Amino acid sequence: MSQIELHSVSKAFAGVQVIHDVDLKVNTGELVVFVGPSGCGKSTLLRMIAGLEEITAGELEIGGRNMTEAEPSDRGIAMVFQSYALYPHMSVADNMGFNLRMSRRPRAEIAEKVAKAAEILQLTELLDRKPAALSGGQRQRVAIGRAIVRVPQVFLFDEPLSNLDAELRVQTRVEIAKLHAQLGNTMIYVTHDQTEAMTPANRIVVLRAGRVEQVGKPVDLYEDPDNAFVAGFIGSPRMNFLDARVTGPAEVEVAGVTVPLSLASTLTVGDRLSFGIRPEHLGEGGSVALPCEVDLAQRLGATTYIHGALSSGERVVAEQRKGLAEGASQIDLQFDPTFGRLFGADGLRIR
Repeated sequence: MSQIELHSVSKAFAGVQVIHDVDLKVNTGELVVFVGPSGCGKSTLLRMIAGLEEITAGELEIGGRNMTEAEPSDRGIAMVFQSYALYPHMSVADNMGFNLRMSRRPRAEIAEKVAKAAEILQLTELLDRKPAALSGGQRQRVAIGRAIVRVPQVFLFDEPLSNLDAELRVQTRVEIAKLHAQLGNTMIYVTHDQTEAMTPANRIVVLRAGRVEQVGKPVDLYEDPDNAFVAGFIGSPRMNFLDARVTGPAEVEVAGVTVPLSLASTLTVGDRLSFGIRPEHLGEGGSVALPCEVDLAQRLGATTYIHGALSSGERVVAEQRKGLAEGASQIDLQFDPTFGRLFGADGLRIR
């Protein structure tokens, strides 16, 4: 069992609380991603699980055992950091087996575990090389291999791809997802990049200012966000948010156009709300059309992003597969109202 449970976990630095009463359960064998903007507390929360930061209040359980006060070495975890932290004078094999040698494990055991990890990470042909002879992606795989040979209950990844270029980030995050499928260990992965979070995760924990905003499967957070922050943070380009005025029990006016909605809640006429619609839902046909003045058509192969302004002056981004006629300056952005999401003045979703 490598289940992780946090019960009302909090953290304060010099009297300032930065993590607020987090309750979270990470199931055995699950890959959970902590995501949020810089300073939201995701790395601090990860370091508290690792034992590198003291828990101010609350309890941490790993594998059913209370680990709140346990030493990092007793928690059954292995951590992969943003920095590779490889010894430049050692070979790949020596770097991967270093912790085992420090634990005075038998040479045969070390060689066996290093060889197995190298095979999983496709590093077998590189075992005799020094870090200087490796690419950034290969160095990060060596750092992951160093964690694998310890055979931990839990892997913790703290923004492991931040030092890689864009192409290597895409490749390596796919490799981490495949690694999880192969090993089946419990994994927690921290990133500020929501696109990176969507790829490997079984579930995503969205954090803001030390609080959990929403926990769920990637597709659920994308399609059914609980609040405007999650709706705007998950998805690239981000969701369009437009001013809306309630004109009926189940309709709002957006940029001078009436938008009917299917809601369990009854709206109060005259209220000012926020109407969210994702770029890919604009321009693909529907019963409602928003006239838009086009500023820029950003053509990216099969997809075109249209940047423009509505009659209200509000800015929008629309994603279209069919592109835009050359020289066109006006377009009707058609959409199906069922794809719209309504948020109150407090940012909470109205369903």
